[in-house]
Amino acid sequence: MKKLFLFSICMLAAAVINAQTLEEIVKKYSTANKLDQVTNFKTIKITGKMSMMGMELPLEMWMKNPDKIKTVTSINGQDMIQVFDGQKGYSVNPMTGSTTPVEMDAQTLSQTKRGNLFQNYLVTYLKEGKLSLEPDEAVNGTPCFKIKISLDGGNSAYMFVDKAKFLALKTTAEVNNQGMAMTVESFPSDYKDFNGVFLPTKTTTSASGMEFVMEYTNVEVNIPMEDSIFTIKQ
Repeated sequence: MKKLFLFSICMLAAAVINAQTLEEIVKKYSTANKLDQVTNFKTIKITGKMSMMGMELPLEMWMKNPDKIKTVTSINGQDMIQVFDGQKGYSVNPMTGSTTPVEMDAQTLSQTKRGNLFQNYLVTYLKEGKLSLEPDEAVNGTPCFKIKISLDGGNSAYMFVDKAKFLALKTTAEVNNQGMAMTVESFPSDYKDFNGVFLPTKTTTSASGMEFVMEYTNVEVNIPMEDSIFTIKQ
């Protein structure tokens, strides 16, 4: 009985020692993804494409330290634009039949800003108390930490981080698209170092029965980038 008790104590101690705190996981995630090094750059430009419904759509992203970001996706010769100038966010969606810029709602703006590599939002959410650890969960057989992110508006997102490599293997989020609630599920993969910027070269996303794939083909750093790139004429 005594041996069994001592064995149980040893197993509990080992579990405590091996347990990762949320702060440690975020720190190791930031290091593995080289997010601390990104702040040394002044600008980042990403070139890629999005594949959906049998179409390949050219994609470009501009980012300027610390908080400016612009994404342009070309559809049949027309540009769908999302931009944040550091103060306000605007979007242009010719698919709605209009090329007039519209100020983003809070949720779309938040999603756009989270795409800025100069902003390590996982660290920010940790400081704001918006992160919590859920029970571990595997992604395609790979053991992962499951991190819950409490977003504005009462919505939540989840990030599944590889316990060995500290790379995100899956994200899920509840979003509201034109009044319709939906779950968006993404699987980033094929991570690569582009000139000091570490990114998944491929991300497969599904929502409401639709699937699209985003692929990055090139990343340029510290190229000239005027502030006017991040403004849209009203």
